[in-house]
Amino acid sequence: MDQPEKSSSRLLASSGRRAFLGASAGLGAAAVAGLAARAAPLAVPESNRTMGDPIPETDYGMPIEYEDHVRRRRTDVFVNRQNYSDWSMTPLHQQLGIATPNGLFFERHHNGVARIDPDVHRVAIHGMVRQPLLFSMDDLMRYPSVSRFHFLECSGNGLTDWREARSTTVQQSHGLLSCAQWTGIPLSWLLDEAGLQDGASWVVLEGADGSGHLRSIPIDKIMDDALLAYGQNGEMLRAEQGYPVRAILPGWEGNTNVKWLRRIYVTDEPLHVRGETARYTDPMPDGKWRQFSMEMEAKSVITNPSGGMRLPGPGPVELSGFAWSGNGTISHVDVTVDGGRSWVEAQLEGPVMEKCLTRFRFRWNWDGTPAKIASRAVDSTGYVQPTAEQLARVREISGFVQHNNAIFPWTIDSNGEVGNAIA
Repeated sequence: MDQPEKSSSRLLASSGRRAFLGASAGLGAAAVAGLAARAAPLAVPESNRTMGDPIPETDYGMPIEYEDHVRRRRTDVFVNRQNYSDWSMTPLHQQLGIATPNGLFFERHHNGVARIDPDVHRVAIHGMVRQPLLFSMDDLMRYPSVSRFHFLECSGNGLTDWREARSTTVQQSHGLLSCAQWTGIPLSWLLDEAGLQDGASWVVLEGADGSGHLRSIPIDKIMDDALLAYGQNGEMLRAEQGYPVRAILPGWEGNTNVKWLRRIYVTDEPLHVRGETARYTDPMPDGKWRQFSMEMEAKSVITNPSGGMRLPGPGPVELSGFAWSGNGTISHVDVTVDGGRSWVEAQLEGPVMEKCLTRFRFRWNWDGTPAKIASRAVDSTGYVQPTAEQLARVREISGFVQHNNAIFPWTIDSNGEVGNAIA
């Protein structure tokens, strides 16, 4: 006779806990009532009644079909007439942690994707060295390896949205950004083995793709933290990421991280090739152009909610996104929900690592009125992410302008629709 009463009291206690948790999370009475209504016993699903898929003898795991919509996409804002010198962009709004899955890592190619047999590939070190060296992949794999987490960002990330809202989603506006754990050999080890001659001050990295892409890099960067990488997120590089070996220059613009690396040429001056004169330079207000602006300065963006999304209605919202800096670690991130009139510090999610993506979040109770949200990163050097107006005072914002690390705002209208708020 007492059993129904005990069951009822347990249900009341459970409902009370749900009401308390709902209230503490900022839910209204109607939402708490909805939670209680949905607390009926769970039906037994079909997956509980049937055998699962068998385990194959050999396999390469793929995402479940219900996640088939999570894909890289070629740029559909700045559209090229061909797809060899082009981009495909990471869906940042669907990335759950700091490591970008290899199949979603952004692409940038100058003449398509090279497919290279590792058994015939060679990497040469020559120029101003005492002992020129030639490595096979087997030679390189015999060295002790290191693994490090670093972001990679194209210098053109955001170039379509300097002064007007052209991108709809964060994938379009910021998708030339990804992050991975890279495995390989510090380039300094190989140069130490080759022996630098007096006066050696630059290194030219050259790729084996059809464009023969190459960049001149100061020797100080090479000897500091540059990697010759063959691994990405626990497996060998994908073809589109430079298989079998590439350069990783932590915190520097993507084009300096030369893929399909075949040649390391040590010299006493930069070569001033096309990628250092006609491309990858920055126009300045005095009519001159800035060369070798390779560091990617502190930047952040709110990815959820972001363009193309819709809030279901007033209530609690977790603003979240990524922050990064090529000059150190992220020290803190501020967010605004009133268009920059006031800023509040967001919570950083660990680990916070150097030259790596850092996640941030901020709990906000949206009241249903139009709002403008944005984030602002500060790095360990004290550098504060600027506005586009501040950048325009020191850069000539015209034409194909890169290195856009400006604060990026989103609007939320009274229907909950999120859109690009660049003026």
